[in-house]
Amino acid sequence: MYLIIVGAGDIGSPLIEIATAGGNEVVVVEQNADRAEQAAQRYDCLVLQDDATVKETLEEAGADRADALISTTDRDATNVMVCLLGEELGVPEIVSVVHDPQHMSLFERIGVGTMGNPQRLIAEYLYRAVTRPAIVDYMRLGGKAEVFEIVVAPDAPVAGLTVEEAAQAGHLGEGLLIVAIGREGADAPITPRGGTELRAGDLLTVYSASGATAEVTDVFGVYDDRDDPETRSSAEEEA
Repeated sequence: MYLIIVGAGDIGSPLIEIATAGGNEVVVVEQNADRAEQAAQRYDCLVLQDDATVKETLEEAGADRADALISTTDRDATNVMVCLLGEELGVPEIVSVVHDPQHMSLFERIGVGTMGNPQRLIAEYLYRAVTRPAIVDYMRLGGKAEVFEIVVAPDAPVAGLTVEEAAQAGHLGEGLLIVAIGREGADAPITPRGGTELRAGDLLTVYSASGATAEVTDVFGVYDDRDDPETRSSAEEEA
């Protein structure tokens, strides 16, 4: 793919690294001289030190043949302007970071794909890493629904049961679906059926309409009684 990435800051830099490592043709537009120079030295891409809110800059970046434009600057006003210019120049796919949730509707009205409030997303990942360490990755789908990956622990309630047996035992509630199973030694992810066994060490991709709550995830991972308020209170009293 031919990608134009605007911004080489905290969000743009790792995106540039991922995009170039994936074999894409990448053009970076960064107005700050130091960041532009660092990007040019670190990544296999063309870097333009210029203002992306100027139409001629995006034309020079090759907007006429770009497959996608991604704006990652720390200013929503800049990102909006870049996206509008991208639409005017006919870039097929346009995506932007949105820092202020109040601005989300504006980006949606102009038809731009968004990643809202990246700082909050990072905070949620950090919090989830502490409170639910068994979860490998997750994605919110809107509302409470989430898709998450979780490793089946050796003493998990579902370990050794088939999907059907786990459901009959009440471990897989309504609104929960095991989408795929990654298993060591398997050539490809397993599409689970009723008779598919859930084994310790399996990496499950799970859809949960109620999200990755403790009630949902504890059937797959080890329950840590430090999360129990009564246990925690007792421990504090003993201390």
